Amino acid sequence: MTPLLVIRVECHAGHRGDETPRRFYVGERRVEVREVLDRWLAPDHRYFKVSGDNGDVYIIRHDGVADQWELTVFEARG
Repeated sequence: MTPLLVIRVECHAGHRGDETPRRFYVGERRVEVREVLDRWLAPDHRYFKVSGDNGDVYIIRHDGVADQWELTVFEARG
């Protein structure tokens, strides 16, 4: 199994207190979230499918127990 890439994510807390990713960093490269395309919950993670300001699509997830964000899927479109 390929290890997931740990990333740093900056979030915005919505009116219900849930956090939505606004930007994230892959190494030193910053990606602004243009749009959250989808979101879903799994037993141990929260997933977000987002489009970046570069036109690429990413699926990132948050591990609530470890309080860690990971990049799980990347699709170059831009």
